[in-house]
Amino acid sequence: MKRNELFSKISGHNAVCDILIIGGGATGLGTAVDAASRGFKVVLLEQNDFAKATSSRSTKLVHGGVRYLAQGDVQMVVGALRERGLMRKNAPHLVKDMRFIIGNYRWWEQPFYAIGLTAYDLLAGRLGLGRSLPLLKKTVMKEIPGLKQAGLRGGVVYHDGQFDDARMAITLAQTAVDHGAVCLNYVKAEKLLKDGKGKLIGVNAVDQLTGEKYVFKTKVIINATGVFVDEIMKMDAPENKKKVRPSQGVHLVVDSKFLGGNSALMIPKTKDGRVLFGVPWHDKVVLGTTDTPLNNSALEPRALEDEVDFILDQAGQYLGQKISRSDVLSVFAGLRPLAAPTHSDCKKTKEISRNHKIYISKSGLLTITGGKWTTYREMAEDIVDRSIEVARLENKPCVTRHLKVHGYAENVDTNKWDYVYGSDCVKLNSLIKENSANAELLHKNYTFNAAHVVWAVREEMAQSVEDVLARRARLLFLDARAAIEAAPKVAAIMSKEMNKDKDWEKLQVESFTQLANNYILH
Repeated sequence: MKRNELFSKISGHNAVCDILIIGGGATGLGTAVDAASRGFKVVLLEQNDFAKATSSRSTKLVHGGVRYLAQGDVQMVVGALRERGLMRKNAPHLVKDMRFIIGNYRWWEQPFYAIGLTAYDLLAGRLGLGRSLPLLKKTVMKEIPGLKQAGLRGGVVYHDGQFDDARMAITLAQTAVDHGAVCLNYVKAEKLLKDGKGKLIGVNAVDQLTGEKYVFKTKVIINATGVFVDEIMKMDAPENKKKVRPSQGVHLVVDSKFLGGNSALMIPKTKDGRVLFGVPWHDKVVLGTTDTPLNNSALEPRALEDEVDFILDQAGQYLGQKISRSDVLSVFAGLRPLAAPTHSDCKKTKEISRNHKIYISKSGLLTITGGKWTTYREMAEDIVDRSIEVARLENKPCVTRHLKVHGYAENVDTNKWDYVYGSDCVKLNSLIKENSANAELLHKNYTFNAAHVVWAVREEMAQSVEDVLARRARLLFLDARAAIEAAPKVAAIMSKEMNKDKDWEKLQVESFTQLANNYILH
């Protein structure tokens, strides 16, 4: 997947396609995979990097949503559990089974959660990942040694999926390109083009890196920009009312010693009524999340002090060892694109539907919003089906239910970070055989090496130090201070690969350091 080669498919700065997608997050990339694998001519435009916003900032879970079951939304849970199973089957190198433990401190909790989670298993049917079972206290402590022992009576185990979100996004981009799509990062749609009858026929777009302008003609446009869908809808019809209410979710990343095992912790009810997770991820633990209503969307949302304090406080009530601010290796915030409530007095974002919604404007613009990572494939199928209707395209059936994603590999070694590359590991390792310098570590405490940077530039369209350290190698999300230390080395490797000069390197390091400082608790 090379950016310049994809641009070369566009003749004379003009391209003609069947389906044009604006937005390179989970929904947009999933849509590109769906449409391209059906045989449509597809172009996807992302104004920044793939998965720059919401899609790289999740809790790293592929799940049905235990709490939606508690809320009685059985239909949504069944759909999400089915999609969880399909994700696991189609991307086994990115999605793995995770054991989740609920510690029980009151006599009624074990039978209550055991019954509820057995229902969760039954709803998953043949696509289930494992059985929910009650556990003895000693088994709970063996699985999560870091759990608070005082008052612990036992626990319940259930199974859900865990994954690397940004790596999944990059993999979907590669899968779409494998099927003939043109997926471009750092290309912004600036104007929607209409014919004399007011119907959409294309977009004017600008390459954010070179300033070059392009015209894309298309039969249908899909707005899959997540928390930014309202901006594109207003570009289409300025009178449009807001369709999205952003909700912020914050996560703290800490050392794995705080849990101590390979199982995840699920705290079923915090003081604001949400669940809280402690999820092992690349030898660290992700703690989260919060649910804070916001009025505005941003590409780089900032964690609020109240949110950080809330997670530290709630986790501290269940862990034997208190987590202090200095223990936090990275803090990141993401915005959920929740469908806006129809009545203005609804303040609780956890009550706003997580189901996706599709809007079709008079001009033929299709907008999809809501949903979550687990249901990305189903959302993509839905929006492509609607596109076929709106644009009267040939009715080609969806094939993604059983479509193996790029790099598909079974039985990967999840003890090595490289497992996320799947079958591409062979090519990645050949970079080291060709040049021993590519084996050099980016940071002494982590296994990321120069080959990962070279690969990110050559095969994954990385254009900046941030692209590499945030979404290709994930070091920014695992340890922000280590990422800052690694930045000069990454810039030097990229500079050589991309024929840049020392000034470019210096600017990249400065820009990244400024960004990464927002991931550190000061």
